[in-house]
Amino acid sequence: MEREAEEEAAYLGMLIILLMIARFYSPEVLPHDGEVEFAPAAAHHALRVLRLGAGDEVALFDGSGGELRARLDVRGKRAFAVDGRWMEANRESPLAVVLVQALASADKMDWTIQKAVELGAVGVVPVRSERAQLRLAGERGDKKLEHWRQVVVAACEQCGRNRLPFIAPVRDLAAYLGEREAATRLILAPGGERLGALAEIAAPVHLLVGPEGGWSEDELALCRRAGCRVVGLGPRILRTETAGLAALAALQARAGDF
Repeated sequence: MEREAEEEAAYLGMLIILLMIARFYSPEVLPHDGEVEFAPAAAHHALRVLRLGAGDEVALFDGSGGELRARLDVRGKRAFAVDGRWMEANRESPLAVVLVQALASADKMDWTIQKAVELGAVGVVPVRSERAQLRLAGERGDKKLEHWRQVVVAACEQCGRNRLPFIAPVRDLAAYLGEREAATRLILAPGGERLGALAEIAAPVHLLVGPEGGWSEDELALCRRAGCRVVGLGPRILRTETAGLAALAALQARAGDF
């Protein structure tokens, strides 16, 4: 009991420290010690938005795992991380879940991606579906993809993850189903098996979530033929921005890091 109490106290202490330290993503590979200059946008955010000052502790990560803990040094409008020390801080879930999200309206997609990152998803695959309200292709699709990747970065900065989940290019549902994935594919739909009643689920898991209007019967049939297992989330109909996150949280509670 004493050892468990000590471990819990250490865990809570780590969370408190994490909440107090401003975190910044570096698109460049970070050194494991020494001095690093902030990119201009990151310097502006640190000095003008967060109002950090010289001597404040900061953490930088490059998405490969681990983080550089350092002290902030301010030189005019430039910011530097100095006296850095590398920490192998792993905050990933032991359960690899990819969210396969049918395109929804822009604000709902942003919200869903942000929260999926916080809940530990290792990636998001946006798919076109028959009833999707959002249609993306060409240059507009490329811009939206880059925007979503920035949503992922901001979410990782906030929640403490040091590995960036991927955002796959938008594709048709049929194209996604045609890809040979060594994964357990679960598609959410009313009337499916209760998620909580499923036997042990083999990882990685791909969680398919429909658009605002739900999956069509043809899409459900296509998914079944592709080996997807239809699961439900109880007697209520959940919105697209709720369903995937609720299922992701339930999976984490079953076999992840909750």
